[in-house]
Amino acid sequence: MKISGGLKEDGIVVGNAYDKYGSRNPIVRHLMQGFDDALSELVGIAKPKSIHEVGCGEGYWVMHWSAQGIDARGSDFSSQVIDIAQTNARDKGIEASRFKPLSIYDLQAPTDSADLMVCCEVLEHLEDPEQGLLALKRVARDYVILSVPREPIWCALNMARGKYWLQGGNTPGHIQHWTKNGFTAFVAKHFEVLEIRSPLPWTMLLCRLPRQ
Repeated sequence: MKISGGLKEDGIVVGNAYDKYGSRNPIVRHLMQGFDDALSELVGIAKPKSIHEVGCGEGYWVMHWSAQGIDARGSDFSSQVIDIAQTNARDKGIEASRFKPLSIYDLQAPTDSADLMVCCEVLEHLEDPEQGLLALKRVARDYVILSVPREPIWCALNMARGKYWLQGGNTPGHIQHWTKNGFTAFVAKHFEVLEIRSPLPWTMLLCRLPRQ
């Protein structure tokens, strides 16, 4: 699978700097397995017929869900990373049209709606994450899965591996920071939080629209 490898768009790093899903590093593999297991479990609970992944990057999960027979599609603000996702899709015999360039702020119902909206590793990059949540709420039919880095563990792990010391361990582009409780409280202002998972070093929530 092709990755962006550190491409920037509008000064923002897009997609993945390296192939974390294909890494042979045992620590990376262990961490990614925890993320994968948590996300797959929460998708299994939601049992969606359709998924829209907002911030899909190079398309790994959309292609994974499509192979399972789910009507999955993805969007990302970066046209460059969407070009890569479309190339990856063609290589796997999946319709490239499943991917389109779109900012989270510009989501519109019913065009961008799905049974399950997935937004992982996006909100920490947004200047206005609350507007991002409101956009997801606007298009969600029922369920939403959200994940963000869990602080201060994320920064501590970066520093432990000798990265971003001058930035206190903060990954470039991360402008929002949440503890698990803080993120849960933030999301609960707009959604009903059903399940909480803590795959190291993330916080992941399964939510749904509040019942009237």
